[in-house]
Amino acid sequence: MFEPTTVYTPSSNRYDRMAYNRCGQSGLKLPALSLGFWHNFGDITPYEHMKQLVFTAFDNGITHFDLANNYGPEPGAAERNCGRLIKQYLSAHRDELIISTKAGYEMWQGPYGDWGSRKYLLASLDQSLERLGLDYVDIFYHHRPDPETPLEETMGALAQAVNSGKALYVGLSNYDGPTMERAAAILKELHVPFVINQNRLNIFDRKPIDNGLLDSAENLGKGVITFSPLAQGLLTNRYLNGVPEDSRIKADGRFLHSDALTPERLEQIRALNDLAAERGQTLAEMSVAWLLHHPAVTTVLIGASKPQQILDNIGALKNTSFSDEELRRIDEIALGE
Repeated sequence: MFEPTTVYTPSSNRYDRMAYNRCGQSGLKLPALSLGFWHNFGDITPYEHMKQLVFTAFDNGITHFDLANNYGPEPGAAERNCGRLIKQYLSAHRDELIISTKAGYEMWQGPYGDWGSRKYLLASLDQSLERLGLDYVDIFYHHRPDPETPLEETMGALAQAVNSGKALYVGLSNYDGPTMERAAAILKELHVPFVINQNRLNIFDRKPIDNGLLDSAENLGKGVITFSPLAQGLLTNRYLNGVPEDSRIKADGRFLHSDALTPERLEQIRALNDLAAERGQTLAEMSVAWLLHHPAVTTVLIGASKPQQILDNIGALKNTSFSDEELRRIDEIALGE
């Protein structure tokens, strides 16, 4: 158990422990690792535990906290808890932080909850700022394309968020390459600082590569932040000898189920684990490093249930270079190529 904390003084050498990458061709730099509030910052997690996660991250140079209006449980709880942490412990360091949020879904009843409409996006941003206790967020994302709303309307709402001073930059999440290019053209015409794309990417799930998002981002000079780098824990050594009682599969089966651990998948995980050991890394470290070796990837969004997991992920930064043979072997193992 952690000792209750009433005073927090950040580490004086925190910026010596982290690499910072320019977000595409913008003026914004982000840490190579960012902390996600998707899990472990809802009201079911003890507040003292959240504090230790945030303190560990900031003490090691992780300055970017990623949220959404519906992160919880319950929806909105993660933003409230983040706002409480900032007010109590990090208010003096607000200008050292990048706080991002998104307009998700299932936030209120009625016909005005479409996640692409101007009404929904701007109402969601106002509510997020109230929960966070902030005047602005650094990055405001459109969470995912909405087929029922014209792209021009959605991008216009992002423009209004910036023009009102409630967001410094905007991002797009879960877009493919062609749709992102259309959105980027609209935002450029509106003089909106669109700087980053957020997409799921890992050794097993390469959708942003297959749909052209990474190539489009690199060609247009936009950054990329990837989430689920460890495939919800599959890309670790955690399940090599069965399912631990304190694992995500046992504790929260919403996003990873035991049926994901097929004999074929376990064989892949073991082979990747062996390759990581040859590189002098854990499988988790190699999986994060594999993401960062992509030139389009600005930062990797990590989650953590324990402070040590944050430190373990930081270990990946010691070696993010891969030989052509290592990359070939990873593809062969993960994709059968």
